[in-house]
Amino acid sequence: MSESVPLRAADGHTLSAYVAHPASDPIAGLVVLQEIFGVNAHIRSVADGWARDGLLAVAPALFDRIRPGIELGYDPAGMRTAMSFIPKFDIDKAVLDIAAAVDYAAAATHKKVGVIGYCLGGTMAWLSATRFHPAAAVGYYGGRIANYAAENPTCPVMLHFGSQDRHIPAADVEKVHSAHPEVEIFWYDAGHAFNCDPRPSYNAAAAKEARQRSLDFLKKHLA
Repeated sequence: MSESVPLRAADGHTLSAYVAHPASDPIAGLVVLQEIFGVNAHIRSVADGWARDGLLAVAPALFDRIRPGIELGYDPAGMRTAMSFIPKFDIDKAVLDIAAAVDYAAAATHKKVGVIGYCLGGTMAWLSATRFHPAAAVGYYGGRIANYAAENPTCPVMLHFGSQDRHIPAADVEKVHSAHPEVEIFWYDAGHAFNCDPRPSYNAAAAKEARQRSLDFLKKHLA
């Protein structure tokens, strides 16, 4: 079962969130952080998948501060629109929105809550781990994590990157690894967005391996 719910951030902003419920009592909560394309059909399917694994999955609409209801495809027009939102995206306020989603999941489950994010969401998963206190964080190909490598996570973190990703230099990932050797970092023979099945860059083998690692990690730290 799924539904759309309103969330209220600490600064008073109201945003929407897609919530996917597991079939039985959730083992924990998980906040699913979007790519630059909004909470679109793909992100909703990702949340549905985590719900099938027993997690209450909450996907907050991080672009609602720019324009409510943003849901883009992966065609050139969708990419152009998505990229136009990046200069308007306020990272500090997005952290407040994510914290609101974590609070919602915690209140709904009375259990631990983690965060997982993809692309833009991968960077935001890192900032969630360093700026407040989820129980665990997983980031997929977060391109700006190196910009915040000096920030210290407050929880266990796992990161996934593609060795063929032309958007994220290996040196950036090494910067994070050097600063935080305790963080679990995995490389895959894949490009950017290898987990996104509607895109040409999708890599089924890498996506499957990364997902299993993520699931094991989340169960270890949340269940």
